[in-house]
Amino acid sequence: MMATVMVEWKRHFEGKSHSIYEGLWMSCSGEHRTTCELHESVLELPLEIQITRALLLLSIFLSAMALLVSTVGMKCTRFMDDKAVKSTVARIGGVLFMVSGILTFSITSWFVKKIVHKVHESHHLHSFEFGRAVFVSWAAGLLTTAGGAFLSCGRCARSSASSSISSNHLTPPSPSATVCSQKVPDHNQCHDY
Repeated sequence: MMATVMVEWKRHFEGKSHSIYEGLWMSCSGEHRTTCELHESVLELPLEIQITRALLLLSIFLSAMALLVSTVGMKCTRFMDDKAVKSTVARIGGVLFMVSGILTFSITSWFVKKIVHKVHESHHLHSFEFGRAVFVSWAAGLLTTAGGAFLSCGRCARSSASSSISSNHLTPPSPSATVCSQKVPDHNQCHDY
């Protein structure tokens, strides 16, 4: 969400001190004092800004849905009683987080590719750079993907580990585990080791 509202997606310098920042929602320019203007018409925006804006909003929506779904599937909540269903719901939340993170990372990389392509196309007459919002978006995409993977795979590992533990309790003890001593006149003595 921070990267989506930040202004510094693309910047270029005119002269030594005048800089122009372009964001997804507004443009800012100035030397010592910066003035910003909202993008008034969506249709006048470059294609990369329109697509990046739309897909980042979709990614935010997917993250919000993943947060809700994952919360329902957490062990500490009391929304459902069946542990198997809760585990599945948490996995679905993790997958939604992974899709959201991959979408964020991919669209940010595509946006950067378009900026680099424009610089090469203009034969370096324009000095575009990508701003801080690009790095924030990349980091957010990677962390969201990693969090979703941990949520999904953590549930897988726990369910397989718990099934192996429970199966150990169901198997009968081996014959070497119980040793009986010689018969004492009154009773048998058996010791478990």
